[in-house]
Amino acid sequence: MTDYMVRAIAAGEQIRAFAVTGRELVEYARSAHNTSPIATAALGRTMCAGLMMADMLKGKDDVLTIQVNGDGPLQGITVTADNHGTVKGYVKNPAVILPPKENGHLNVGGAVGSGTLSVSRDLENGQVYGSSVELHSGEIADDLTWYFAESEQVPSSVGLGVLMNKDNTVREAGGFIIQLMPNTDDAVISRLEENIGKLPDVTEMLREGKNPEELLETVLSGFDLTITDRQPVNFSCNCSRDRVSRALKLLGPEELDSMINDGEPVTLHCQFCEKQYTFNIEELKGLRAGLPASE
Repeated sequence: MTDYMVRAIAAGEQIRAFAVTGRELVEYARSAHNTSPIATAALGRTMCAGLMMADMLKGKDDVLTIQVNGDGPLQGITVTADNHGTVKGYVKNPAVILPPKENGHLNVGGAVGSGTLSVSRDLENGQVYGSSVELHSGEIADDLTWYFAESEQVPSSVGLGVLMNKDNTVREAGGFIIQLMPNTDDAVISRLEENIGKLPDVTEMLREGKNPEELLETVLSGFDLTITDRQPVNFSCNCSRDRVSRALKLLGPEELDSMINDGEPVTLHCQFCEKQYTFNIEELKGLRAGLPASE
């Protein structure tokens, strides 16, 4: 497995942990959306987080969506993931370019700006749960750490990173989520806080070639770490011509009549994967058939 995710427990099950490496899936997204380095980093961080958070879902058909809506030039990020290791996502403005921060890192926070981070869970029983928090930094990992504390009351530490090559392709991507279970011993909390305080940047650990297990071994040094699951992860979009056809029909008879009267084929593209679907006039007429007459 090149891109994969692990789940683990530590400290006598007082800690649960997740880690992922996703260079190939983030590179796929970069290529599909033609994202700038900052946009790639923002999207890549959010997709890695989405995969780990979706792994917390219980139902086989549950889906998790993260939306970041900021007033920065990136404008927004949308990521959807499931607990089968698949993720998809896009940014509203993929061409954002900003000067680096003083430490030389990509200024993702500046690209995102101020706004909100929302997480929703579409469960297989039809129920939808969601909540939002204000963005703290726009750097994604900090904001998700705050989200877990504020919305779910789960003390957590989130670390995410995307490392770029000089040709703007993705060199490495990944991250971790560490969470404390209820009634965790104070000694465990203190040791974990000490570990996290000494951690190098996630991008530095990825630069060293650390895999998901090694990321967790670094973060949870001194704890008894047990890997409980490994799963390959990938960028996968479930769009299809049939789905797009149904979306066209939902536009209603008047809109379809207008398209037909224009006399030109209609091309729609999927926001998540940029795949294009073209419908000629005869196909549009076929979709129009059976719908009520226009008013």
